[in-house]
Amino acid sequence: MSADSHQSDELIRPTGPWVDLSIYAVPPNAGGRAVTRTLWYFTSLLLFESGWFIASGIKVRLLRLFGAQVGRGVVIKPHVRIKFPWRLVVGDHVWIGQDVWLDNLATVAIGSHVCVSQGAYFCTGGHDYRRVTFDLVTREITIADGAWVGAFARVMGGVTIGANAIVAAGSVVTRDVSPAEIVGGNPA
Repeated sequence: MSADSHQSDELIRPTGPWVDLSIYAVPPNAGGRAVTRTLWYFTSLLLFESGWFIASGIKVRLLRLFGAQVGRGVVIKPHVRIKFPWRLVVGDHVWIGQDVWLDNLATVAIGSHVCVSQGAYFCTGGHDYRRVTFDLVTREITIADGAWVGAFARVMGGVTIGANAIVAAGSVVTRDVSPAEIVGGNPA
């Protein structure tokens, strides 16, 4: 590389950080319900995120108490983390495996007869890296009936996984998955 081309590269690259986190502000109503959030935090720590074996029926009733819409026959294993139950919709006969994290700043809607395997992570929030204020961006996730999200898969905001689709273990899903499609890899 010549000295001239190196200098021209320096001219087009910004110096310093592209964002200024000192001016970041949590958006109004990012989670809402301050008292409910506090109560949920402790309930979640004790009964959902802990390793204690608490019957799924009790967990379902607690989720409903905190505003989740949860169907019949739902199985929730230990160490499950749900950020905001009032932004969760779960159909009938759903399995949510151990160590699943539903990071639902926006709605996560899971259809009926869905298996979310252990260690899966659903991320509905991110940041607008193009803005100096690093604004929070949230997008919903929808998992249609009969789908299977494999162990340690990552599903990003704005994604819909179609009916009877399969996401292979360890995959990173950044775009929609068609019904009955099998995807894997990074990106899936």
